[in-house]
Amino acid sequence: MSASLLTPERRAVLARRSLWLAYATAGYNLLEGLVAIAAGAAASSAALIGFGLDSFVEVSSAAVLIWQFRSRVPEDRERRALRLIGASFFALAAWVTFDAARALLSGGDADASPVGIGLAVASLLVMPLLVRAKRRTGRELGSATVMADSTQTMLCTYLSAVLLVGLVLNAAWGWSWADPIAALAIAGVAVKEGVEAWRGEHCDDCAPLPAAGLAVDRSPGCADGCCSDGKA
Repeated sequence: MSASLLTPERRAVLARRSLWLAYATAGYNLLEGLVAIAAGAAASSAALIGFGLDSFVEVSSAAVLIWQFRSRVPEDRERRALRLIGASFFALAAWVTFDAARALLSGGDADASPVGIGLAVASLLVMPLLVRAKRRTGRELGSATVMADSTQTMLCTYLSAVLLVGLVLNAAWGWSWADPIAALAIAGVAVKEGVEAWRGEHCDDCAPLPAAGLAVDRSPGCADGCCSDGKA
């Protein structure tokens, strides 16, 4: 299909796909969060418990998409949905910062967690697939909300990688400080993305694409329904 035009039928298909991707994200992250918190409690791992709570933040972002795309006119909820996703970025950054600072200051030693390592590996396999599907759908649909949610999922992918490195280093050499240091960097990225989502800067020209046969006015440098400025 042309990148500049969408039929109403195609728009409906993409809206349903966005909804089901949100359901899949919420379901996976709910399970992930429960397993992470249980494993973290068993191993006295602040990193695993923090990862589990972060999973619930991702569930909240998916819930925003579900709320938006269950509307008969999802575009009418775009701005409010973006701000809600922005708030979830801030919640993610706040928790990761708090948890990382607590881990650094307490200096507590966590036990090795094979379950936690397996969970991090599973997330590194699943999350990139969700990110790719969301970004492809968000670009074609022209939805800044779907694009913002894909960034939230990508940040959770990074956190999965950080968790894996931290758990492996702690299990192998007792380097318990590696995880919180990297997590603080991710928290900074989350704040930046939260500000952009709140301001609607994830893709200024991600307005709904017109139906086939209508002219479309594009911003310079845009090749499809969403900006190609590196956020895609």
